[in-house]
Amino acid sequence: MTSASRIRDPIGDASAPPMGRRPDGRGSARRAETRRKWYEIVVLTTPALVLYVMFVLVPMGFAVYYSLYRWRGVGPPTDFVGIRNYVLAFQDPIFLDALRNNAIIVVGSLLIQGPLALGIALLLNRRFRGRAAFRLLVFVPYVLAEVTVGIMWKLLLTDDGTVNALLRSLGMGGLVQAWLADIHVVIWTLLFVLTWKYVGFAIILLLAGLSNVPPELTEAAAIDGASWWQTQRHVTLPLLGPTIRIWMFLSMIGSLQVFDMIWVTSVPSMRSLGASATMATYMVDNGFFARLWGFGNAVAVILFVISFVAALLFQRFLLRRDIRGATTERVN
Repeated sequence: MTSASRIRDPIGDASAPPMGRRPDGRGSARRAETRRKWYEIVVLTTPALVLYVMFVLVPMGFAVYYSLYRWRGVGPPTDFVGIRNYVLAFQDPIFLDALRNNAIIVVGSLLIQGPLALGIALLLNRRFRGRAAFRLLVFVPYVLAEVTVGIMWKLLLTDDGTVNALLRSLGMGGLVQAWLADIHVVIWTLLFVLTWKYVGFAIILLLAGLSNVPPELTEAAAIDGASWWQTQRHVTLPLLGPTIRIWMFLSMIGSLQVFDMIWVTSVPSMRSLGASATMATYMVDNGFFARLWGFGNAVAVILFVISFVAALLFQRFLLRRDIRGATTERVN
């Protein structure tokens, strides 16, 4: 800016700022405000970043490093094998069975827990006597410890357990099974136990979503002559979409990484045959008990990559609109 472009002050002050430029005081204040915001960002995020690096990125890096060695867990790893551990995992039929079982649990959880939880949530969202007690009862299995639930169902499902005894007393002896010891039945039995354990969480989540549906909309639909089902289908379910998609995401990731319920409830021999193994139980069986630490780390990396890719794809195609709506856009 040249001196010729400056506007002369009516009272003769030639140092007046040019048009379109803020006074120096305001510019300094803005720069100070920007520095203060950056200082707050650095101070507030540094502890979280340090913890994230220490407890997430560093262990992941060590897992990838150890997965490239044949290592028994004693001394530093020296037998470098490259990607051999990954190749061995995908050549092992037990690991492939574990992948199949995880896929069954993911799909079964979405197709069984979802509609079941939605139906129960819609019923419990209606006003009737004892509704609070029913809501509490459906949530009880979720708050029970996984070990407690696993041992309970393990006792109920033995050959002489309560389930088979009940079937015999009802004259349905043909349905008696070795629920946890039959190679063809055990994964479906575990899917039933997982559904019983976690459907309460889905119901509570959907009830929270239903509480945000404006009652004026459903009342207007009823006034227009819509039936209960039409109101739920065209008014309630579209508004409940973000909650359903969040539950699907949590259910999918939890099903891929399921370990404790399978470990406690299933019979070890069924896991060794692949009938009830999952990727997580396969990793523990080989990494800790067989002391194949390098191989176990390779399985852990595979499990992480599968979960990470599934999460990215789900967010990319199903959660994109929800995440975009939850993000505060910058206002200039």
